[in-house]
Amino acid sequence: MPDRSSPSDKPKTQVTMRDVAKAAGVSRMTVSRALKKNSPIAAETREHILKIVRDLNYVPDQMAGSLTTKKSGFVATLLPSLNNLHFAQTVQGLTEELEKIDLQILLGHTAYSAEREEVLVEALLRRRPEAMVLSYDGHTERTYELLSSVDIPIIEIWERPDRAIGHTVGFSNKDASFRMTQALIAKGYRNITFLGEEDDSWTRGAARRAGFVAAMTAAGLDASRIVQYGAPPLSIDVGALAAEKVMQNWPDTDCIFCVSDLAAFGVQSYLLSKGIQVPAQVAIAGFGNFEVSRFASPSISTVMVDPLTIGRETGALITRLLKARGTDASTNHIEVPADPIFRQSTDNS
Repeated sequence: MPDRSSPSDKPKTQVTMRDVAKAAGVSRMTVSRALKKNSPIAAETREHILKIVRDLNYVPDQMAGSLTTKKSGFVATLLPSLNNLHFAQTVQGLTEELEKIDLQILLGHTAYSAEREEVLVEALLRRRPEAMVLSYDGHTERTYELLSSVDIPIIEIWERPDRAIGHTVGFSNKDASFRMTQALIAKGYRNITFLGEEDDSWTRGAARRAGFVAAMTAAGLDASRIVQYGAPPLSIDVGALAAEKVMQNWPDTDCIFCVSDLAAFGVQSYLLSKGIQVPAQVAIAGFGNFEVSRFASPSISTVMVDPLTIGRETGALITRLLKARGTDASTNHIEVPADPIFRQSTDNS
């Protein structure tokens, strides 16, 4: 009788290098060499072996190889959000650079939680990554200890933290917020309210809030006009809810500077729905230069950042560090610009 069992009913056996060698009529050592780039074996032999590999669906055991080479072939990357376009573009740029040296990304999602980040850091370090990349939003003390004790490149991105663990690629969120606030003051705004996040200690959002406070204080203006509403990252909906609170607390507000563009879009939507003219009555500024700020009506002023460059610079830095391993112990701090750009939402001329 014909075999009517489905593929899932049949016992699964993993193809080994021995199976490939037997099918190709060569030794396992020859198969191993054929799987490496720039293999010294004859091209015809290599192509024959690679065809067998494809035909048998053989997947090399990279962990077994790493026992001898001490190389895992991946870079651990921790990000606070997986649906944020900026972080997606950062991963894109990082991947583009790492693929040039045959490294892949192993991604972890922290959900803006320092405690979750600590768990992921410990778990990923057990897998012996070539390097580790972390989007900075504060770390637990144990995370600092874990990362300070390993002999691999550690790169913190999207911030230039005062207490850097290793290398950094990004910018000071505090300084960027300071410059935006200064620029808003120079445009004539005086009653500026900052809209940020709750429970933002040691995060990039807190750094932006600190930059606002520093700039307002330096100008002799009221720096206490701050609304913290919702957990990071703030959504459009939360921005709209927070805008109502801003106008209830400070009805004389002439400008609202938001921790992010999504929050700024929510704020603007709320104001316009209430018949409050933007920017004639209240101006709006955000942070990040997301697509929503560019295509809003009015378009929203913001702090422009370049996530793709952050990713590419990080990948290029890892490449240099791995090539120079053991010969260069210098610490790198790569600055990526983050500057105010002004659009219709603050055009009070």
